[in-house]
Amino acid sequence: MKIVTDSGTDSHCLNTNNFEIHEVSLKVSIGEKVYLDGQGQALDQFYQSMETSEVLPKTSQPSAGEFADLYRKLAKEDKDILSIHISSGLSGTVNSANAAAAMVPEANVTVVDTKTLSVGAGWQVIEAAKAVAAGWTKDQIVPYLKRIADATRTIYTLKELKYLINGGRISHMKGLLASILNIKPLIGVDNEKGNYTQLGQSRSFKLALHGLVNLVGKTISPSEKMVAQIVHADNAEGAESLKAQLDSVFKTVWYPVSQLSLVLGAHTGSSLVGVCYAPAAVFEGL
Repeated sequence: MKIVTDSGTDSHCLNTNNFEIHEVSLKVSIGEKVYLDGQGQALDQFYQSMETSEVLPKTSQPSAGEFADLYRKLAKEDKDILSIHISSGLSGTVNSANAAAAMVPEANVTVVDTKTLSVGAGWQVIEAAKAVAAGWTKDQIVPYLKRIADATRTIYTLKELKYLINGGRISHMKGLLASILNIKPLIGVDNEKGNYTQLGQSRSFKLALHGLVNLVGKTISPSEKMVAQIVHADNAEGAESLKAQLDSVFKTVWYPVSQLSLVLGAHTGSSLVGVCYAPAAVFEGL
């Protein structure tokens, strides 16, 4: 079985070297400059270019043709393909993958909508790869990924809202008002709809990070072991602070701190800091 994903799952931030995972890039354009996500662009340079540009970035998902070309190539080796992608509530990537699957009848493609993004989606990619290596069938893997999706939560905060407003990911008027008031929102990804939902707000970034810790405490008890991963755009200091605060409260198995992919950072700006987490028990059985 072949595993396909997209660059928005940030699966490269996990230990994927021992697995065959095929990634299709999303794209970011800033004026005339086009970046292929995951293609070696230095993230700090990208954010610097984005913040100094007179125009705001635009993003686009892979085309159905790009997916179809990859599916055809892979089907020559194995017709069973598991294609795992960032949430349909935040990107058209799942639609492109489904359209491509219909274009390649010689392949048996199952498209998985992770209902999340970044490392939350990447966890599903790496677990699927582990399951394939362990000899699991597709009928075993897909429900397992659904179990992970249902239990995984992704929450974040950031200092400015202009990029989220520009990308249409939050209500313009709500975002504009919050910007004027200098409010730092606490944002999560809805596990069912796969879109953003506001979970709270703070008057400062420092308080917002503490607010994220409090949100984790609403679903995880300090005595319960959890798996977690800190993500940030270009805010290593904020990421370190959030990790330290979580470590002081929870029993955590950590994945490495990760930087967001270009396409996700283009919608948030460089200040974003967040955490993806789930009860460790969810991953038992593989």
